[in-house]
Amino acid sequence: MTSIKLGMPINYAGDFRETIDNLADYEAAGVERIAVPEAYSFDAVSQLGYIAAKTEKMELQTGILPMYSRTPTNLAMTAAGLDYISGGRAVLGIGASGPQVIEGFHGVKYDFPLGRAREHAEICRMVWRREKLDYQGKHYTLPLDKEHGGSGLGKSLKIINHPVRENIPLLLAAIGPKNVELAAELFDELQPILFHPEHIDAAFGESLAAGKAKRDPKLGELGIVVQSTARVTEDAEQINNTKELVRHHAALYIGGMGARGKNFYNQLAIRYGYEKEAKLIQDLYLDGKKVEAAAAVPDDLVDGMSLIGPKSHVAERVAAFKEAGVTCILASLTAPTHAERVAEVEALWDIFNG
Repeated sequence: MTSIKLGMPINYAGDFRETIDNLADYEAAGVERIAVPEAYSFDAVSQLGYIAAKTEKMELQTGILPMYSRTPTNLAMTAAGLDYISGGRAVLGIGASGPQVIEGFHGVKYDFPLGRAREHAEICRMVWRREKLDYQGKHYTLPLDKEHGGSGLGKSLKIINHPVRENIPLLLAAIGPKNVELAAELFDELQPILFHPEHIDAAFGESLAAGKAKRDPKLGELGIVVQSTARVTEDAEQINNTKELVRHHAALYIGGMGARGKNFYNQLAIRYGYEKEAKLIQDLYLDGKKVEAAAAVPDDLVDGMSLIGPKSHVAERVAAFKEAGVTCILASLTAPTHAERVAEVEALWDIFNG
């Protein structure tokens, strides 16, 4: 059974500086990775640079940079820069996001996410190895020649500085079958959302097997990173309140993230076996009945995705994640005070390493 890291995501909301000032306490208590989201909020990279100066050991993950908002070489430069200032602690997490954000917020056409992810990974690794960039892909051509719309003056260049590592970990956020297969073939880590470990075979098994069959052994084993809401407590009211947060979060994604027939998270719930529930959640959510949609999220899904309850129960859930091949859990802490959250991290670290 694989070992497992304890990580923590940073929330979009709240006082960022106060959160970061408290990171030293979380690091001392056992947090081994921090992940900063981006979506269409503040950029993640500047915040991770700030975090690099405030921490010493924890890994610094972009969680997740959308591919369409940066060129592959810009992503490679960014990761190499973060890796340099942090002393080799960067993890480059990328993903496709979706057309609502990419076309709505960035004004960039959302197309060929699978092919672009492959070319991003290949180009990033060329940059980190300090190779001259001579790349002929379906979506990116380096240098850009006249045939592909360039001036013909582009030069084949390599990054000026020497990266700290030529193998900065590459993570792909993915839940679609083909994207999961690509992650298993070409990336260091996979990050699925709304992850239920007992349903991994039904949702991802075929894709993982197909990708691993093409995987270069030099990449090592595929890591799986998941985010999970955490509350280690025996208090029934706190357990119920925390599960309500999970229900509303799941309903937002399964019901509201995308249009009918074009909601990746709804399709994931169906692959988990919740076909009727997924339809009901989406119908209610899109009709504006968000509370009812949250109530329709199955108890098994809420419990399966989460680390909520007495320490013994949370330990059982951690064991299930380990059995499914998860190598890092980004625990979303829900305790109300900093002192309680630090105690929660200590409890989780004991469970992870027990």
